[in-house]
Amino acid sequence: MRILMVSDVYFPRVNGVSTSIQTLRQALAAAGHESVLVAPDYPGAQAETDIVRVPGWQVPRDPEDRFMHPRALSAALDGLNPAEFDLVHIHTPFLAHRAGVRWARKNSLPSVETYHTLFEEYFHHYLPFVPRAWLAAAARRISRKECDGVTAVIAPSSAMKNALQTYGVTSPVHIIPTGIRMADFADCDGPAFRTRYGIAPERPVMAYVGRVAFEKNIDFLLQVTEAVRRTLPDVLFLIAGEGPARAKLERTVAARGLAGHVRFVGYLERKTELPACYCAADVFVFASKTETQGLVLLEAMALGVPVVALAEMGTRDVLKEGAGCRIAPDDVEGFAATVLPLLADRDAARALGATGRTYAAGWSEGRMADAVIGLYRLLGQQEMQHAA
Repeated sequence: MRILMVSDVYFPRVNGVSTSIQTLRQALAAAGHESVLVAPDYPGAQAETDIVRVPGWQVPRDPEDRFMHPRALSAALDGLNPAEFDLVHIHTPFLAHRAGVRWARKNSLPSVETYHTLFEEYFHHYLPFVPRAWLAAAARRISRKECDGVTAVIAPSSAMKNALQTYGVTSPVHIIPTGIRMADFADCDGPAFRTRYGIAPERPVMAYVGRVAFEKNIDFLLQVTEAVRRTLPDVLFLIAGEGPARAKLERTVAARGLAGHVRFVGYLERKTELPACYCAADVFVFASKTETQGLVLLEAMALGVPVVALAEMGTRDVLKEGAGCRIAPDDVEGFAATVLPLLADRDAARALGATGRTYAAGWSEGRMADAVIGLYRLLGQQEMQHAA
């Protein structure tokens, strides 16, 4: 099969959607299927095989993202030969969605959309001057309309499928989690990372990896750091990633007197530096309540790093108590009490982390890609029957 993918975001813009698309494309290629991705151009983006870059503009108040120019996007799609494709896979609900659906319908191809992001829980962070209820209603209405515009929808978790059905989506919704490339998280050098960043070998370290955004609930983890510090005065909290909340979080760190206990390390190179950051930590911590899945949890587990996290939304499907993780209560003191035994006893932390390696293998990209390929084939058969 040959798949056309369309997205409003991709590398070098780092986030879960970019990672998910890359993982799926690589797994499809390994299974003998081709894909072409149409995505925004970014400063510094390198030319890659089978990626069509579309020029556009910077998103206001969000320097990391780009709006594709509508005419340029249409021209890019019209320059492709529809006879070479079996299906259109859309990954974002904005311009890419509209253009992808239009192109699929024009060329009588089935279309599928992965609903990666629970926008209902995101908009109010970026449009605080608009009543939250209005934004939530708009997000539900847009999601319902767009999901019903494609042949089928992929939801990364059962919680996301339930949310879409609550919105009134009538298109078939298939739960297919995003897999992780186990080969990318098979080895790491945590001690070397600690040396590079001047972190003493014996210092207890918590780490968060992901977008530094308001919806990730990182301020909660800063409060957890304060609580842990009362028992372990030298605890360090590493935050790897970038995003719109960083400046505010840095001010919060200074105001709470945590400057010596919180370190922002920014974006890290994915092949060696990112795994090393995970492994430099004694515990990986995560408190987001809006995740459609939470790939970073599986990445940490695959590297043998124990996880302490809230089980909310999509992370409920990923987290299994004792399988590489401890599920923490949604309060600062309770979360801190869950983290502390692992920070204080590295043998216990390593034992828990070892169970995570086995558990994460069940979420490999190959297994998840097989499910996606099965859906592609089903939709292709349905399209042929409809045409007949």
